Amino acid sequence: MTLLPKQKTTVKNNLCDYSLLLWGLPKVGKSTLASQFPDALFIATESGHNALSVFKVDVHSWETFLGVCKEMAEGKHSFKTIIIDTMDNLWEMCRQYILDKHKIQHEADMPYGRAYAMVQSEFERVITKISILPYGLVMISHADTKEVQTRTGTVHKMLPSLKDRPRKFVLGMADIILFLDVQYETLSDGTKKMRRIIRSQPSPDYTAGDRTNRLPGVMELDYTALVDAFKGEYRQPEPGADKSGNTGQTA
Repeated sequence: MTLLPKQKTTVKNNLCDYSLLLWGLPKVGKSTLASQFPDALFIATESGHNALSVFKVDVHSWETFLGVCKEMAEGKHSFKTIIIDTMDNLWEMCRQYILDKHKIQHEADMPYGRAYAMVQSEFERVITKISILPYGLVMISHADTKEVQTRTGTVHKMLPSLKDRPRKFVLGMADIILFLDVQYETLSDGTKKMRRIIRSQPSPDYTAGDRTNRLPGVMELDYTALVDAFKGEYRQPEPGADKSGNTGQTA
């Protein structure tokens, strides 16, 4: 039996076929956006979904998470998208699982960095398996400002609030990294209007990225807008306009 391929792979043309990381400011709308992905199951590692009507499993331990992953992999369900909200808490559950398993209080209690490596290995092993299941994967994280060393010195940059090791892994494996942000526009009457937006392109001030190269740098924080943008059908609204394109001005 040969292992070499006979033909090229086909490009995936459905947004839900990609792994996404949604991260951003508190209450900006991360969970709300994720809830609109098709047939979504929330793996909820923290509270905050009371205003949403979703299918949800409350997960408070890594063992429970593994059980949910097993059921998802078996395929005896109708879910099409896995939402992990949040990755921050999931990492801590994985960490505690390894510490309890080896009866230690902290990773430093095991010599040669073995415990650190075991936590990272377990986390990467399971998340990688989830990412290759035939379902969409949306990972959620909060935002934090961190000091980053550059060639010219230290700068402050907005990053997902995951710890350094899991953050580097998640940023590397996600196909699309979306920073959910707000910006203020000045209307014709001089008043300010807050606009919730999605940023998909990297910047010195924050991290974002789009492996598909389909998304504009900035778009409305709206699921329909995101899907339209992925299809190449998105039109930026006029300054001050609502989602319908109405500027709110009267003739």
